[in-house]
Amino acid sequence: MEPTSPISPLAPFPPQLPDEYRSRAPEFYGFVAWTSTTIVFVLHLLWALLPDQYIIWLGVKWYPSREWALLLPAYSIVLVLLTYFVYFSIAIARTPAFSELRTLIDTKAHLPDLNANPYFKHADPDAIPELYDVPIGLVNRVVYGPHRLPNVKRENSSNRDNCQASTETQ
Repeated sequence: MEPTSPISPLAPFPPQLPDEYRSRAPEFYGFVAWTSTTIVFVLHLLWALLPDQYIIWLGVKWYPSREWALLLPAYSIVLVLLTYFVYFSIAIARTPAFSELRTLIDTKAHLPDLNANPYFKHADPDAIPELYDVPIGLVNRVVYGPHRLPNVKRENSSNRDNCQASTETQ
């Protein structure tokens, strides 16, 4: 019997140990990344905030100009914002127009066969119906009703108004 089978849907407690040995390398990589980032950040702060005499006293003979202490973070922020802007621009440029059929249906759509009525296949009450994408024409008929000509609606409403007015005068 499997731990989460339909017969026994609850997992056993306490959880069983995995059979295979799992590497702890991601933990070590994370620790190295965290410590190295912290060290680089502290060095950057020391370089940006300490006076020149302390840096020379520490034995550093050459270091970049202090203006880079502001330029590097500013350039990195601009680069991140530019990346977002380019990503959104590409997404908007690749979006099809509202008049194109690609906005309503794609190549992965699973539409029912037009020649066979899919509802007859599932006349058995125990049958599970197959999933289909709903065609846009059916959605429009359900939401907006059957197709009517605009002039027909106006004529019917004007005839009804004329009949009501004639009955009121009598």
